[in-house]
Amino acid sequence: MAAICLVFFLAAALAATSGGEAAIVEHTFVVSQIKINHLCNDTLVTVVNGQLPGPTIEVTEGDSLVVHVINKSPTGLTIHWHGVKQQLNCWADGPGMITQCPIQPSKNFTYRFNVIGQDGTLWWHAHVGFLRATIHGALVIRPRSGPNSYPFPKPDEEIPIVIGEWWDVDLVHLETRVENRIYEDWPRSPTINGMLGDLSNCYGVTENNYILNVEIGKTYLLRIVNAAVHEEYNLKIAGHKFTVVAVDANYVKPYTTDTIVTASGETVDALLVADAPPGRYYMVAQAVQSPEPSPQIPVLISRGVVSYNYNTSEGSDDDGTPILAPELPDQHDATTSFYFRGNLTSLLPQPVPVNVDEHLLIAIDVGDICLYAGSPNCMVSKLNNISFELPTTTSLLQAHYNNNMSRSVSMLQELPSSPPMVEFGHSPTSKATIVRRVRHNTVVEIVFQNPYSSDLISNTNPMHLHGHDFFILGQGLGRYDMMKDVQAYNLVDPPARNTALVPIYGWMAIRFVANNPGVWFLHCHMEKHVSSGMALALVVENGHTLKATLPPPPEDYPSCDDQNSRVSDE
Repeated sequence: MAAICLVFFLAAALAATSGGEAAIVEHTFVVSQIKINHLCNDTLVTVVNGQLPGPTIEVTEGDSLVVHVINKSPTGLTIHWHGVKQQLNCWADGPGMITQCPIQPSKNFTYRFNVIGQDGTLWWHAHVGFLRATIHGALVIRPRSGPNSYPFPKPDEEIPIVIGEWWDVDLVHLETRVENRIYEDWPRSPTINGMLGDLSNCYGVTENNYILNVEIGKTYLLRIVNAAVHEEYNLKIAGHKFTVVAVDANYVKPYTTDTIVTASGETVDALLVADAPPGRYYMVAQAVQSPEPSPQIPVLISRGVVSYNYNTSEGSDDDGTPILAPELPDQHDATTSFYFRGNLTSLLPQPVPVNVDEHLLIAIDVGDICLYAGSPNCMVSKLNNISFELPTTTSLLQAHYNNNMSRSVSMLQELPSSPPMVEFGHSPTSKATIVRRVRHNTVVEIVFQNPYSSDLISNTNPMHLHGHDFFILGQGLGRYDMMKDVQAYNLVDPPARNTALVPIYGWMAIRFVANNPGVWFLHCHMEKHVSSGMALALVVENGHTLKATLPPPPEDYPSCDDQNSRVSDE
């Protein structure tokens, strides 16, 4: 305990000397169940502090964050601080059974960590099963030198825009169904800051819209979070354009577009100038889904309203005011997403490591664990022909720290550097707790490959890495060609992110330095995919100095003793 506290407060002290005094920002999260009425149904949901979305946390770079989690719900859970690097503090990262055992009902746990070297928009969410559908919120990190130091015009206001999904089912039961390989459930509607919008109705009674009131001529920094458990979303506002200035808390060269595309887990900071004629304009979030032969679902779309506050002598902003709607891409259009991401480049380029120590080619696919038994309940997600299985008795981080991972994790298996099979399809698949061990400061390059034949099921897959940012070097359609595609890598100003969307029928290449000791989850952020096995654990070994060594766990580290139910991760 002494060692981890020393690291914690020394880091805070160093942050304080970087320009302005660092603070300790303290929050209490009371997790409980409440009933929320949507679409004529009262649904029992698990939330933080009675809110959906949960409270926005605001800190300044260099601050120390202390969050007391009081679990008054009937379900074990954890909180993950999505995108926070947690340098030398893997114990606070939060994924259930990866870095800690869940906080059991009627138990408490306090997360303590420093927010150093990052500013922008990140977020927090539950990291056990589908609970993040209702347990999530924005995490805003402002620069130490204040808003005047933004590398873009200072906005007049900053507004979190959280895109979520409303499920009117029991989320624990939903997780059990996915564990049993039943994939028939889908959300009823997207949400914008918790509102379903007026396209959702029951017996003629429409749901409320989220309203963003703006003043003509002012600039608004929209801090957009895709907290959906599954889908990628197009976001448009009729009559307006966005200037994208950051993604995943990393600044990008300003990029103007009328459509922002975010996959599950991603964040985008964008400037919105209120320069349209006074009136009302729909803000629309529309899900993007894969074409057939992928399973088709109903169109998921939600609307909010951007409303100008203008002189009432010129007109009134009431229900009679026409609302202008934007023209939307087709729900199967993947081109908009592909080019949106391809146009993002780093504003403040960091040196891209040239010499790669570990090359991994990871094939993303579905597989059959029943040896062609013919049942749809045999289908699982897999990476390099292995479907990830969470440990059940000890978290991977605790097992790693105690140097007994091979003894305490019964299904442990090392991820191969490339897939054993070249072709994609429903091939026989094994289940294991997949890990990949790397030495401290190893430069790792990963190419994620989706099925590339149009007669196979292929989805966009947002692959999220805990504890690190990475450079996105390139993306492409079809099969990755190492000899050709590497020549087109962006090694000058690639964007840095924590989530990479692998395009449908295509590939994505990332590179990073594994310089943060611990066990870090790497997984698809679509909940049905990770719960069915699209994940692995990256084990970063200690370095040779104290500054490169994982400290011991906190004294109140959650134990797995007396845990009565099997826990699945995000």
